[in-house]
Amino acid sequence: MNNNILEERIQYSFKDRKLLKTALNHSSYCMENGMGSDQSNQRLEFLGDAYFDAIISTELYKRMQSGEGKLSKTRSAIVCENSLAAVGERLEIGRFLNLGKGEDHAGGRNKKSIQADAMEALIGAIFLDGGYDAAEEFVLREFSQAIDDALSGRLMSDYKTVVQELFQKKGKNVRFSYVLDREEGPDHDKVFYVHLVCNGTIYGYGKGKTKKEA
Repeated sequence: MNNNILEERIQYSFKDRKLLKTALNHSSYCMENGMGSDQSNQRLEFLGDAYFDAIISTELYKRMQSGEGKLSKTRSAIVCENSLAAVGERLEIGRFLNLGKGEDHAGGRNKKSIQADAMEALIGAIFLDGGYDAAEEFVLREFSQAIDDALSGRLMSDYKTVVQELFQKKGKNVRFSYVLDREEGPDHDKVFYVHLVCNGTIYGYGKGKTKKEA
């Protein structure tokens, strides 16, 4: 996959293109190709994790007049695997990753953990290439929705609570359940299909890589 396309998506052009390549090198790819561990994205992931945390912390400090406990809870809703993987999926970063053949065949490009790690590595690479301001601009732009959702409390409510609150706002006496209709695909790449029933009425259908996502 042409990395120029990824640069267009992330709205950042690397001066040192080796940094971008390293950010996309999964450890499985390096092992299969006799490359050193320093050529995988793990070191950049370590760096990106720290700066992602710092950028989000600073932004929340500016936007929230809350104590440490509320700030920490809000930050943890953003600085997490789900948040990173969601942005990675939107940018389709999995398409650009260099994976070992085994990991690739096992659906590695769609794994949340791998997408999240790659996003942290990308943040680290942008920081090394363009400095803190470039990394901050990238993070605040790409994670703007996650930040807004966390500030409004939407990220800190589990999906069952959100559904219950929606029904209660309409004055309904809530008795609901999620029904698994079927699951398809091999164990490493399953898709689950569910529907929501409230007081005997079906309200919607969903599908996802996990039951929770569906």
